[in-house]
Amino acid sequence: MITVLVADDEALVREGLRAIAELEGDIEVVAEASNGDEAVARTRTHKPDVVLMDIRMPGVDGLEATRRILCEQTPPKIIILTTFDHNEYVYEAMKAGASGFLLKDVRRGQLAAAIRDAVAGETLVAPTIVRRLIEDFCRPARAGAELSALPTGLTAREIEVLTLVGRGLSNREISDQLFVAETTVKTHVARILGKLGLRDRAQAVIAAYESGLIRPGAD
Repeated sequence: MITVLVADDEALVREGLRAIAELEGDIEVVAEASNGDEAVARTRTHKPDVVLMDIRMPGVDGLEATRRILCEQTPPKIIILTTFDHNEYVYEAMKAGASGFLLKDVRRGQLAAAIRDAVAGETLVAPTIVRRLIEDFCRPARAGAELSALPTGLTAREIEVLTLVGRGLSNREISDQLFVAETTVKTHVARILGKLGLRDRAQAVIAAYESGLIRPGAD
């Protein structure tokens, strides 16, 4: 059973997300929170697998709550809930370690898939939209300072895989492009995350942009 905490200051939103999630046989909402302080406290109490986190909440907002939760010893995956009113906050939350994001009007199938993907490590939801956010708000490496921000230690193949992750490709799409097994791609991604000290694919995409592997607007 996948356990979930829903954090949003609007009771109707929390109730709606709970109702949608609990239509699935393998997902259970174990707690709700109406602000960031409650989200942090109830995460510590209930230890959910996934937190659905609204950004705009009174007092401690979702961004600060995300930072605090991800400092825990065994943090859950965090998916940001947004209406795209403040895209820069979504980006900052992802940079802090959030696994991805969903629009608040998410449909049942999308919500369930996002929760399952987060637990499985396939955490970058709607990669084309995430890529747009990253292009708008990340700080890429300076022209002429190619790959200057990328830590050493990656193999040529790992750099190639990181580049494709940065372009929003799934493991299956990468395996098709590189003509290797999907399990091999998963191994490469895991090694990249470990070597670069990243939590998940969302941070890997950001790293690909900020290092200069991917340039904003590039195909």
